[in-house]
Order: sequence, then structure tokens, then C-alpha cells
Amino acid sequence: MRILFVADGRSPIALNWIRHFAGNGVSSGYEVHLASTYTCQPELDLASLSFVPVAFSGATAGVPGRGNGQASWRSVLRRSGTTGLRTALRQWLGPSTLPKAARKLEAIVREVQPDIVHAMRIPFEGMLSALALGNSNWPLLVSVWGNDFTLHATANPWMGSYTRQALRRASALHTDCHRDLRLARAWGFDGGKSAIVLPGNGGIRMDVFHPADEASQAEPGPVDSFQVINPRGFRAYVRNDVFFRAIPQVLESGKKVRFICPAMQQEAQAHRWVEQLSLQASVDLLPKLSRVQMAELFRGSQIAVSPSTHDGTPNTLLEAMASGCFPIAGDIESLREWITPGVNGLLVDPGDPRALARAILLALQDSEMRRRASQSNRQLIRKRAEYYQVMRQAEKFYRQIAGLNP
Repeated sequence: MRILFVADGRSPIALNWIRHFAGNGVSSGYEVHLASTYTCQPELDLASLSFVPVAFSGATAGVPGRGNGQASWRSVLRRSGTTGLRTALRQWLGPSTLPKAARKLEAIVREVQPDIVHAMRIPFEGMLSALALGNSNWPLLVSVWGNDFTLHATANPWMGSYTRQALRRASALHTDCHRDLRLARAWGFDGGKSAIVLPGNGGIRMDVFHPADEASQAEPGPVDSFQVINPRGFRAYVRNDVFFRAIPQVLESGKKVRFICPAMQQEAQAHRWVEQLSLQASVDLLPKLSRVQMAELFRGSQIAVSPSTHDGTPNTLLEAMASGCFPIAGDIESLREWITPGVNGLLVDPGDPRALARAILLALQDSEMRRRASQSNRQLIRKRAEYYQVMRQAEKFYRQIAGLNP
């Protein structure tokens, strides 16, 4: 089977999915092509790698301007400050770049002649693919990522229109939560077409993400000190301001707690919060880390915090749960598909620092709740999100969409 992925080739989510097919190579019947919206050099066995800039991804990727305004847009995006403002700029101005990018992708499709095109998220890969394929017969699978509907589609009329166009053109849909399947139908996806609900990154490799002691499910580290990890980095829909404001309230309890923040070392705003709230002795701002390094941090932490206002099924949430780390997340519909409050995690108002602090303290004080949750979550991940089981379902789904024998 010849597969053309249209994806951000830097994304760990996309790469974890694609690697299953590209890693198996031609001997397993897959010829994998990648049209990346960002420049990248992934360590994958690809038949071809192309770059299709869209929504100024060339500017943010550091590609030199070639008389086309990329250099000036790079400056604008860098000066735009917060993650939220950069996102808003792409939402308002990005749709204008789609027609030109679609012509380039159309040429790639004609050259590759894929059995299936898989666009991994709606903005802007799904929008781009829908325009490029038009009324052709190439099957298009569109993956929906957690905030495609709740954050992006509603941002402005152009994002909404292109979202509907992508869903109408899609031959089939992949979502990472049942909520997004319901929303997709409300946005125009034909309920008679094929759809599947699977983790967005293909699932969790349980040989990497597992508790420190799988046999006993015992917690690592001394009982008189704790570690809390926020694995989300800086995103427009994650309330890191709430997270940092909750920390002093946790520390007031007298408990010895260290807060670990991967992918925040280069964020000036994170350093400002640490300084303003005098958190230098309790917070570690770390660079982006590998999956293996993240797994080690999860195993060394009692709690994983995700104060998001928009989400599907966050991959870091599943990784934390598989590693025996107690999850505390924003109380949004998609996360209720995974977390039963007080049983295998806690859900809080993501805009309320006091509520987040109370949840952290409750989880730190109740070691038995954490132990039970660790056992329950490990079983839940094995049943619903184990990587190889998920990818077997994905392979079968591909063949169905492409009209090949199962």
C-alpha cells in the first residue's frame, strides 16, 4: 500500500503514528511518503519527503524568504509574543495561504499516486488536502486533533468554512475521542462514512511508559518528598498561568514538593512567573525531552498536571497514566472519557488556581488513591491505548478506506 501522509513532520504525535508504517518498510507492504508542512529530517524509512509550507509554517520553521514575504512573516510571528497571539495570527491569516499550498500538494499527489492520503489534523493539513484533492477519486483520511473544533474551527468564519470543506471531502475520519466524532458530524462530516476512534499518536508503547516497579506498583521516591510534573509545555489552550499561581498554595501546606516543567526552559513567560512568585527553589524549567526522558520523569513523579481548556485525548495524559503517575486535568468533556474523578484521577476548573492546588494536595495526601489509580490506569491503557494493538486497527482501517482486501 502506498500512503501519503500530510503532516507536521516534526510532531512527535505524527511521527509515532507514521513510524509504524515507515519503520516496517516495503517488505511489509507499505511505501510511505510524507508531505510535511514544516521543514524536518525525520529518521524514517520514507520513499519521499516533500515540504509544503502553509499558514506561514515556512516562516516559523526558519526557511529563508525567497522574495515571497517569508522573511517578513518570520519577523512578525517572532515579535507576536505569546503563544495565544501567534495562534490567533495563524488562524486569521493562515487560510489565505491555502490555495497556493494546495497547488503544490496536488502536484505531489499526482506524482506519488497514493492508495490513500492521510492528513493528520484539520488545520491546516486537512484543509490543505481537501483543496488539493478536490473532486478526485483519491481516498482522504483526516485525523482530528484535540482542539481542531473547540479552538480552531470557531476562531473565525474562514477557519470554520475550511473546516467544513475538509470534513465534506474526507472519505473517512479518525478522532482520538468520541466527543470529536460527535462534533465532526455537527460540522458536516457524513455520518454514513467510515470513522474510527483511536489515540492520535497511535497509542502508548508500554515498554517505554510503565511504572517504576510494575510488579508491586509501588511509588518511587521517599514518602516525605513529592514531584509534580506539568508535561504540556506552552500551548494556547493550556492555562500555565493557573498552574504557576497554584504552586505557592501547595507549598503553603508545608509539604516538600518539586514542580517539573519540560519544554519550558526557553519560555520567557515561565521564567517571569517563577521570579514573580519566588518559586526558584521549587520549580525546574527543562528543555524539550525525548520520550525516554519523559518516561523517566513520569516514573519519578506522583502527579501529572494538565490545566487545559481545549483538548481531545492528550498523549502526555496517556503516557502519565501508563507510567503510574496520578493525572489531574481540566474538567472538559473529552477527558471524562478517560478519567473518573476520585477513582483514577481528578478533574478541575482549569481557570481556578485554588481548585488546582486543592486537587494536588488531595492527591499528595491520599497515597492509597494514587496506588489504586496507578493499577486502574495501567489496565485502562493496556485495553484501549496499547500501541501495537492500536496500530493493527489502523492498518485494517487503511485497507478498508483504500478498498483493499482486509
